[in-house]
Amino acid sequence: MRMTCKFAVSLVVKLAISLAAAALASSVAAAQQSYHDVFATSDHCIACHSDIVDDRGEDVSIGTRWRATMMANSARDPYWHAAVRRETLDHPAAADAIEDKCSTCHMPMARFAAHAAGGEGEVLDHVAALLAPGRAGTATSAQSLAVDGVSCTVCHQIRSDNFGDESSFDGGFVIDVSGPAEGRPLYGPYDVDAGRAQVMRSSSAYEPTPSETLRSSELCATCHTLFTNALDDRGAPAGVLPEQMPYPEWLHSDYAASRSCQSCHMPAVEGAAPITAILGPPREGVLQHAFLGGNAFVLGILKDHADALDVTATADELEAAIAATERHLAEETARIRIADARVAGGQVRFAVDVESLSGHKLPTAYPSRRVWLHVTVRDADGTVVFESGAVGPDGAIAGNANDADPAAFEPHYTEITAPDQVQIYEPILGDHAGRVTTGLINGVAYLKDNRILPAGFDKTTAPEEVAVRGAALDDADFVGGSDRVRYRVDVGGGQGGGAQAGGANAGGAHAGGAQARGAQAPFRIEAELLYEAIGYRWAQNLRPYAEAAPEPARFLDYYAAAAHGSAKRVARAEAEAR
Repeated sequence: MRMTCKFAVSLVVKLAISLAAAALASSVAAAQQSYHDVFATSDHCIACHSDIVDDRGEDVSIGTRWRATMMANSARDPYWHAAVRRETLDHPAAADAIEDKCSTCHMPMARFAAHAAGGEGEVLDHVAALLAPGRAGTATSAQSLAVDGVSCTVCHQIRSDNFGDESSFDGGFVIDVSGPAEGRPLYGPYDVDAGRAQVMRSSSAYEPTPSETLRSSELCATCHTLFTNALDDRGAPAGVLPEQMPYPEWLHSDYAASRSCQSCHMPAVEGAAPITAILGPPREGVLQHAFLGGNAFVLGILKDHADALDVTATADELEAAIAATERHLAEETARIRIADARVAGGQVRFAVDVESLSGHKLPTAYPSRRVWLHVTVRDADGTVVFESGAVGPDGAIAGNANDADPAAFEPHYTEITAPDQVQIYEPILGDHAGRVTTGLINGVAYLKDNRILPAGFDKTTAPEEVAVRGAALDDADFVGGSDRVRYRVDVGGGQGGGAQAGGANAGGAHAGGAQARGAQAPFRIEAELLYEAIGYRWAQNLRPYAEAAPEPARFLDYYAAAAHGSAKRVARAEAEAR
C-alpha cells in the first residue's frame, strides 16, 4: 500500500513538473533575448521563487521579499543617484572612473557586462534612461541589467576562489565566464532533483549547482568592503579612504567566531520551508531574502515615489520591508540603560550605558549614517528642564555643530552638561587639507570615528582601516560592545531655582530648560538611541548641485517631504532621580 501511494505521489509530482515546464517553455525565447552574456534579470526567477510559505503558514517568498529590499533597489536609490552626480560634478576629469567604481556594486550586472566588452560601467546614463518619460518597454538589455540592482544571478554565480583576500574587495567577486551561456551554474545550498532542474533550465538557462558559497560572510565582503581613491582640489591623487568596512569590523570582533553576516541580515526560517513554489520539498535552514538593514528611510522614499523610480515591489511589500527594518533596528541593534540616577548639589546626575548588539560598528558602511542619544529630563510637574539631541522636522539634531555649520562637527563626549552638547556616534570625513567634507572622493581620512564598537573589538589593536578616531580613543568607557556617557544637569538649589535656559537650535527643535522657575524632584529621565540613514548635513550639502543637475534636485525634494520621519528609534530607557 505504501508503495502504491508513493508511486501515485511520484506521478503527481512528475505531472506537475511537466506541466510547469511546458507552461514555462513559452518564456524561453523571451528569457534568452534578455539574457546578456552572463546574467538574467530577476523576472526569470521571481515567478517560481515566490508564493512560498513555511511550515507555520507564514509567507517566506524569496522573490517578492527580495524586490522590496535595498539590494534589489540599489540602482533605483535616488540618494545614490544624487551622490554620484555630485562626485562627477566635483571631479569632471575623473567622471568615467567614478561612475565605473560606483556601478560595481550598485549596478553589478551592467558593469560586469561592460567590462567584459572592454568598456566601463555607466551610472548616470542608465539612471537617465530609467527616469525618462515614456520609458516603459524601451530599455535596452544593458539598461535592464543595470536597473535590476544586486540581482539573483549576481550573488548566485559568485565563486569562492578569492574569498577573504584583498582582491575580492571593492566588488572583486569572481564569476566564471569561461563556459557557454547555456547551462551556466547557479549556486545554492541545496541539491535540486532532475525535474525541477529542468524547469529552472527552461525558464532561465541556468543549472542549479550545490554550494555553500552563499552562506559565507566573505561573499558579502566582496561589495561591503570598499576603498575609494581620494583626489585633492586639483584632481591629483590624495590617498585612499576606507569608505565602508563592515567586514573588517566584523573580523575584528567576537562575532567572527560565532555569527555570519547572513545570520543577522538573512535570518533562517524557523522550521522548514520550500525554496520554490513548484511543489518544492521543505528544506531546513532556508535563509530569508529580506536583507535586513537600517535603511527604512530610503525604503519609504521608494514606496512614496515608486512610479517615478520604476520600483517593481508593491506598496504592501515595501510596507512590510519597512516594518521589518524598523523591528530589526528596535530589537536587534542595541540596548541602553540609565544608571546611577540621583539628585545631588543642585544637579540631576546619571549615566547612559549603550550596549551594541551589532556585529560591526554602529552605524557602519556608508558614512552618511549616524546614531545619537536623545536625552530629556523632566521635573515633577512634567516640565522639560533639560534636553539634548532632539531632532527637528527637517532631520537636524538640536545642538549638533555639523548640522549648524558644515565646517564644524560635534566632538565625542564622556560627560554632557549642556543642551547644546550631543553624543553622536558617527564618522566625520576630512579632505586633503583637513577640512570637513561629505564628498567621498574628497575624503582622505576620518577626523572623527566614534561609532559604537561590536563586542570583542579591541580599539588598541584595530587595523588602520577600522581604527577609532578622535577623543573616543582615549575614553576608558568607550570599549568593544559598549559606551557610557555621564550627564550633569543643573536644576538649581537642590530642588529648584535657576535651571538651564531653553531655546531653539539649528534644527529648530526645543533644547529644553526650566527657565527661571523652580524645578522639583523627583526628576524623570528619558533616553533613546536614534538612527538616521542620511544625516542632515549629507542631504543639505547637495543643495549647491541642485541647479546643475536633476538628480540632486529630485532627491532634495524627496528628502524634504520625508525628513520628519528620518530618525528611527533603536532603543529606549527611563529612570527616576530623587
